[in-house]
Amino acid sequence: MVAIEVPAINYTDYSNRQLAAVPLAFLVLALAIIGGWFVATGAPANLGLEFTGGVELRVTDDGDNVEQRIRTAFDREPDAIQTIPAQTLPGDDDVVVVTFQASQNDPEGLANDLQGQAEAAGFNTTAVDQVSPSFASDTARTALFGVALAFFGMSVLVFALFRTFIPSLAVIASAFSDLVIPIAAMNLLGIEMTLGTIAALLMIIGYSVDSDILLNDSVLRRTGGFYESVSRAMRTGVTMTLTSIAAMVVMAVVAWVFGIGLLRDIGIILSVGLCADLMNTYLMNVSLLRWYKFEEGGR
Repeated sequence: MVAIEVPAINYTDYSNRQLAAVPLAFLVLALAIIGGWFVATGAPANLGLEFTGGVELRVTDDGDNVEQRIRTAFDREPDAIQTIPAQTLPGDDDVVVVTFQASQNDPEGLANDLQGQAEAAGFNTTAVDQVSPSFASDTARTALFGVALAFFGMSVLVFALFRTFIPSLAVIASAFSDLVIPIAAMNLLGIEMTLGTIAALLMIIGYSVDSDILLNDSVLRRTGGFYESVSRAMRTGVTMTLTSIAAMVVMAVVAWVFGIGLLRDIGIILSVGLCADLMNTYLMNVSLLRWYKFEEGGR
């Protein structure tokens, strides 16, 4: 079994401002990306079919230049075209997923019209899914409420556990940054916000709180000096997080090879979120805890 060596960091070489500068810079950059995305598109991220409404066709064809032919087969431009390799599915032909997001001028029988256009162009339609804009809007509100409720519940639990403002704020700030950075990465990488990726973001909240509570508990409630307590928490927390990152990277690579888009996206999001968690926990959180222990708490 391979042992993970956690390097010892001499925190005394850095001021609190220096420790917090890097995670704060990443947080500001992530917020700027999300803000710019909202100004440009009206949404903080690329929204999937579940949140926008529209039609998804799954078609097969044994000819060449399938994607180019798909783009000319319909009377409207597809919003996304994804090819699923044949080796992951029964049959000899690749399956191509063609997505059309809803618009205000969509006719009632849009799905039937698009299916007819696909078959007229020589494609074999294996599945048709349609989501109405009103249902998609309700789904988006429910998902947003779920994330907000999870974050609020986490915040209440953290304050109930530590009952002090600065340590609790450190956990909440770290979790917020761990959530924002992956959303910005999703925008840059073209990953859509779907129910599956929302689940990944909820998992990040859990991972973040786990590592931050481990650090805070070691510093505030256990015996030993501050730096000894931080080192003790790092041995467990960093090992746990690096193991999780390795598992997520492997999952993303395998899912990419076999064309399983959702698992690939979840693996990427969790990998980015866990890397952000390492940075936020052992730089920003440590700086806030050290300020609390030696300056604010020492008064």
